[in-house]
Amino acid sequence: MGILKFFMGNSHSDMSAPVGEGRVIAQRVTRSIIYYYTRWTPGGDTPSPSPPFLSDTPSHPTVSSTLTPSASDVPTLSPSSPSSSSPRPLLLLLPWLGAKPGAMAKYRDLYLERGLDILSVESTVWHFLWPRWGLEYGAEVLEILDDPRFKGRPLLVHAFSVGGYTFTQLLSQMVREPHKYPGLAQQVIGHVYDSMVVGSLEHMATGLGRTLFPRIEPLVRYTAMLYFWLFKSQTVHYYDNAVQVFYNSPVTAPALFFFCENDALCDPVAMEAAIYFWRKRGVAVETRKWKESVHAAHLRCHPEEYLLTLEKFMISLNVATLRENM
Repeated sequence: MGILKFFMGNSHSDMSAPVGEGRVIAQRVTRSIIYYYTRWTPGGDTPSPSPPFLSDTPSHPTVSSTLTPSASDVPTLSPSSPSSSSPRPLLLLLPWLGAKPGAMAKYRDLYLERGLDILSVESTVWHFLWPRWGLEYGAEVLEILDDPRFKGRPLLVHAFSVGGYTFTQLLSQMVREPHKYPGLAQQVIGHVYDSMVVGSLEHMATGLGRTLFPRIEPLVRYTAMLYFWLFKSQTVHYYDNAVQVFYNSPVTAPALFFFCENDALCDPVAMEAAIYFWRKRGVAVETRKWKESVHAAHLRCHPEEYLLTLEKFMISLNVATLRENM
């Protein structure tokens, strides 16, 4: 079996924008975490003009990472739905490193139009380079998921590149302190991994260079490898532990992997080994592999195949038809 490596306050200043027949509300939870949900207009009426969507400008420092919920803060299915008392499913969206809001908008819309709310959790390079900070961030996200606004809601995960590493940090905290997060693993109804970086430490170093400074990628790769060697006990040890947690993840819900053979950040043999291991554990795993594509851009390169695969997976989770019943 190959070794799997990964590359990675409360605020009420809501912004909204129309999408489909509804209005998306974007509420900043912390500096790097945003909650998106949709208020559908009666009878499909077109919503009135609204302020522009969240911009690319840097967010303000976090005042508090604790939500102050109210009963109206948890959207439910419409009264016409047989299960109107049930909260909407929640998507935990974990973007790739440095992803712009505009690039993620198309993915958000896919889920918002299907009746899911979204908790978007961005990562920084320091969460990866200094894993202790990544673990602390994972604990922060878990505390937010434990808030009454989100606790107990069906949870779907969609992680891109470094987002897979961030989600693994959440899993690591769940394994460390299972008494603090009882039932959370079972709360996950499915998880999607798009362009995970799989392979050796060099894959991770290459990923850092190509993501942050593509013009000097060889220099960044060399520097990163030197950094891993100098701080082995504070980096490689934690990465190895994250690998084991991922392989033996407490989440056993159905999974979907998107990857390609020509991705320099992904060793397809190592990827297949991880998938094989999960299937042996009894996890239902679907895959979509391309001979040629682009890291974290499979939707742009292969839109029809990507959407059909994702739609099929959503149907298998009984999520794709949710919007029709609302």
